[in-house]
Amino acid sequence: MGVHRLNHAVLFVRDLHRSVAFYSDVLGFRQIAMTPDGFRGAAFMQAPDSTNDHDLGLFELGPNAGPSGAGRTTVGLYHLAWEVDTLDELERVAVRLSEAGALVGTSDHGTTKSLYGKDPDGLEFEVVWLIPADLLDQAAIDARKRIGPLDLAKEKQRYGAQTAGGVGVSR
Repeated sequence: MGVHRLNHAVLFVRDLHRSVAFYSDVLGFRQIAMTPDGFRGAAFMQAPDSTNDHDLGLFELGPNAGPSGAGRTTVGLYHLAWEVDTLDELERVAVRLSEAGALVGTSDHGTTKSLYGKDPDGLEFEVVWLIPADLLDQAAIDARKRIGPLDLAKEKQRYGAQTAGGVGVSR
C-alpha cells in the first residue's frame, strides 16, 4: 500500500455549528459545500492551503453525547497532526490557540516542533513543523528519543522563521 498522505479525518461532535466555528475561526478551515442532499448534521471542511477535496468531516451527535474515553477508558484515536510550512506559521497558530483557550501543550520532539490543542469537544490535535531533510543533524535526530520543551524563538533563530519545513521528509 503506497500511502502518500492522510486524505481526511472524520470526527463525531456534539454541536456542529460550534465545531465548524472553532475549526474556521481558530485554524482557518473553510466549509466546503458537499453535504449530500437530505443529509443533516454534517459539515466538510478544507484546511487553508490544502489541495484535498476536504480534510475534515464533522458529524453531529447532539448535546447528550458523552466525552471520548479514548486513551483513558477505551481504545481509540489519540490525535491527528497537521503540518504547517514555517515556524512563523506555527507561532501564529500558537497565538490563535492560546486566544481561544485551546492550547494544551507544546513539545520539541527533536525533528518535529509541536503544538497540542483541543477542540470544543475535548478532541486533541497536533500542529507541527518538521525540520527539512537538508537541515537535519545528529543532535535533532538523537532528540527524537525524548520530549523537551518547545522554545519557538530559539528554533526560529536556528532554522529561520520562514524556512519551509518538511522538505525532503514529508514532501
